[in-house]
Amino acid sequence: MILALAVLPIALLLLGFPIFVVLLAAATAAMLFVVDLPLTTLHQVMFGGIDKYTLLAVPFFVFAGELMTRGGISGRLTDWVLAGAGRLRGSLGLTTVGTATLLGAVSGSSPATVAAVGRALYPALQDNGYGQRFALGLITSSGSIAIVVPPSIAMIVYGAAAEQSVPKLFLAGVLPGLLIAGMTALYILAYARWRGIREAGRFEAGRFLRATLRGLGALFMPVIILGGIYGGLFSPTEAAGVACLYAMLLAGLAYREASWGQIVEAAGDAAFLTAQVMILVACASVFSWLLTVSGVPQAMVEGLAAIDMPAWGFLLLINLLLLLLGCVVDPLSAILVLTPMLMPLVQHMGIDPIHFGIVMTVNLSIGMFTPPFGLNIFV
Repeated sequence: MILALAVLPIALLLLGFPIFVVLLAAATAAMLFVVDLPLTTLHQVMFGGIDKYTLLAVPFFVFAGELMTRGGISGRLTDWVLAGAGRLRGSLGLTTVGTATLLGAVSGSSPATVAAVGRALYPALQDNGYGQRFALGLITSSGSIAIVVPPSIAMIVYGAAAEQSVPKLFLAGVLPGLLIAGMTALYILAYARWRGIREAGRFEAGRFLRATLRGLGALFMPVIILGGIYGGLFSPTEAAGVACLYAMLLAGLAYREASWGQIVEAAGDAAFLTAQVMILVACASVFSWLLTVSGVPQAMVEGLAAIDMPAWGFLLLINLLLLLLGCVVDPLSAILVLTPMLMPLVQHMGIDPIHFGIVMTVNLSIGMFTPPFGLNIFV
């Protein structure tokens, strides 16, 4: 079992196979040569892994993110943040962080946020003295805020894997997301002063008012999504559908910056990205199920009880593990594989599962811009 579920996946990963192939190959090998189970179980568990109502929110939020980049929504949000930060030194850097946070509060996707922010602000950051290295680091790291602030696709997947409330996870992600954005903004202010960057212009009330009126529809997107969820009007999945409809109306009718052909193209791209996520969910479900039936989580609980580790020590160990794992595995894969293994330990330690979900999401978000496999870097 160790050979099938530990050695084989590591070997395939080092050889450069995709994550879903690594997980599926390991699970198939274990079922063929180790566990006496019919292969039809493989199909049943894979289907059961994606047959969850919560996961319906993923394609909708991905589609909303695609529409934002094509329909002028992200550009209007960028202009509004830039107009508001006009008289501050380092305003372009602050705009990058603010825009990434706002886009994350609509799309829930870190790669989509990096693509939109990078396309809009990377040339301007370079032209105004920030330098290539700082500009790239700022955009890729700011994009990771998108999977911490609600609505977050990573939190949706964690909620499905851990059987936890997605609205509670969203609410718990607000403060960490704003804290990360605030600390990044303070660093930008210090960096701009240290480097003598003087791209900041004075604040103009007229310009800010025009940017607000121009981007009013875009600014209402996070209000509608989060207000609807916590106002009891709809579930996170239904909120994702509302976000898609609202983005289509804005991009196609109100702003007229996306033709119906471009909207269909965005739907195709969203379907492709959703298929990548879902095949990963299905394969990780089989791998996690095999780990569970093999008694790995129970053995981990017994080992932890034997060494009598305090809860803070366990969380510290998990933080280090997730930081290292995030460097080589994307967040969704790590969440899907680790959550079934770690939840018995979390419950044994008396740690709140919602708290643990935020710890996991924040740590893995750092891996989005960490070499060698940080997805935001490739975007």
